[in-house]
Amino acid sequence: PPLMRAAARLVGTFGHARSFRRSAIRGITVTNAEPVDGLIGAIGNTPLIRLHGVSEATGCEVLAKAEFMNPGGSVKDRAAKFLVEQAERDGLIGPGGTVVEGTAGNTGIGLAHVCRAKGYKCVIYMPDTQSAEKISLLRMLGAEVLPVPAVPFDDPQNYNHQARRHAESLENAVWTNQFDNVANRDGHYQTTGPEIWAQTRGKVDGFTCATGTGGTLAGVGMFLKERRSDVRVFLADPPGSILYSFVKSGGQIMERTGSSITEGIGQGRVTANLQGTEVDDALHVADERTVAMVYTLLQHEGFFLGASSALNVVAAFDMAKAMGPGHTIVTVLCDGASRYQSRLFSRSWLESKGLYEAVPDDCKHLVSLE
Repeated sequence: PPLMRAAARLVGTFGHARSFRRSAIRGITVTNAEPVDGLIGAIGNTPLIRLHGVSEATGCEVLAKAEFMNPGGSVKDRAAKFLVEQAERDGLIGPGGTVVEGTAGNTGIGLAHVCRAKGYKCVIYMPDTQSAEKISLLRMLGAEVLPVPAVPFDDPQNYNHQARRHAESLENAVWTNQFDNVANRDGHYQTTGPEIWAQTRGKVDGFTCATGTGGTLAGVGMFLKERRSDVRVFLADPPGSILYSFVKSGGQIMERTGSSITEGIGQGRVTANLQGTEVDDALHVADERTVAMVYTLLQHEGFFLGASSALNVVAAFDMAKAMGPGHTIVTVLCDGASRYQSRLFSRSWLESKGLYEAVPDDCKHLVSLE
């Protein structure tokens, strides 16, 4: 029948990627018809979603990878999987071992899930500036969480250095080193990039996202540029990060100004994951625009997203405007807002940051917490 032939054509086109296999069952097209192997097998192959508002406002197709749909709830599930599996291949950890990481939250949550699935212990060092929701969730997942004062990377008490020393003090333990372990970048080169290429059928003109470790931007950017050299890659950056000035100056300036409410993005150095990445331009996104987009996406499209996701959508809007109508721009929806709701949806917290007035008037009723 015609429907079965159409389904067969789709399988023939996308049969190499699990999420794009389809089969027709009683006249219904079913996506992801095949089972996956446990929690680890469910990581990746996320939907690519058209964002109506920014697409219509720019005349471009603005698409976003729904990384909040990973089993651990964020894009960092991919890094967690690849970091642990690389440590296993390298013989750095054995059964019953301990994974230690320094993380602002989402990589830790991904690692906690992966460790539970693989039978490892998990120890997380994190800056004490992170949201209470993230810390509580990590503990619920069985991780040992050690919040420490937020200090610069060159300080020996930086959370990353404390994590490394802790791992070195244990038997059968590994520090996964998400910032400078390129297994992070490789995970996106091997999965996220190919997924975007398949989902757009190669019709992608630009990719943008913010960076913390640099793994997503670097891995996706490298893959897409290998497939088509004219694909443009823009780095999105919040206040308080040096990467905007670094890219804009051709690597000559590393200037940090201001601070941001966003968590897990922005950087004070160029990580090993980001080194060697061809970045065409950088976009600076103020917190006011990020907060406005958090609420706009919820009010008008139903997306309940965190600040880093909203920042990426603002960046995709700016990239679409810069490139002009008719282009296809892809970004990443890193995680949902439930990990930040006590802040992002609190009037008193927004006012304390001078951001309540950034909430659009037609969205102010969504500021539901005192």
